[in-house]
Amino acid sequence: MAGDAHDLTPERWRQAELIWDFHRMHHPLRPCDAAIALGCDDIGVAVHAAELYLAGLFPVLVFTGGNSPSTAEVFPRGEAVHFRERALELGVPDSAVLLEPEASNTGENISLARGVLSAAGLAPTTVLLVSMPSMERRAFATTRRLWPEVEAVCASRPSGLGDYVEAIGDARRVIDTMVGDLQRVMEYPRLGFAVAQEVPPRVRDAYDSLVAAGFDRGLIRT
Repeated sequence: MAGDAHDLTPERWRQAELIWDFHRMHHPLRPCDAAIALGCDDIGVAVHAAELYLAGLFPVLVFTGGNSPSTAEVFPRGEAVHFRERALELGVPDSAVLLEPEASNTGENISLARGVLSAAGLAPTTVLLVSMPSMERRAFATTRRLWPEVEAVCASRPSGLGDYVEAIGDARRVIDTMVGDLQRVMEYPRLGFAVAQEVPPRVRDAYDSLVAAGFDRGLIRT
């Protein structure tokens, strides 16, 4: 039986929190030459990117992302387009925003955003990656593989798992996404999509337990 929110026993919640914390890179925020906000189904990424721009952490912001099965209904014009619109509503000037509306995966988010920056005459040496909390480590590993000469700093909405689930409104969706992102962190290095990262045994055990409990809707089939 597929896992659902009612299957979140205290032990499974503890396992989910282990994975949540592992995904966070815990990088100190600092000024960077540019930022890349990775498309997803969480408009909070655009909000946080706007907050960081308005705080003066970078001069230019790339929104990247087209559509995927999980976002087409929420963002029918594409993730990057909707993210840009939200950022402009929050006070980010249009002159500071670059748009990459085609990416369909994290690798394309990075490589196509890099191309957009280059086309604008920009060659950053530091980039702030703004993503969902569960995508921080995956975004970092992908950038290290595809753009090794840039220094990547990760940022996401500063909240605990409980607060994030409350904001999204769907515990099942959040945990499925976290589990799927961890699978990609573990599997993508051998496919050449990302650099390898050490996954502590307790995090692997938590992953195995949640998959066995049915929290597997975010998994790729390998």
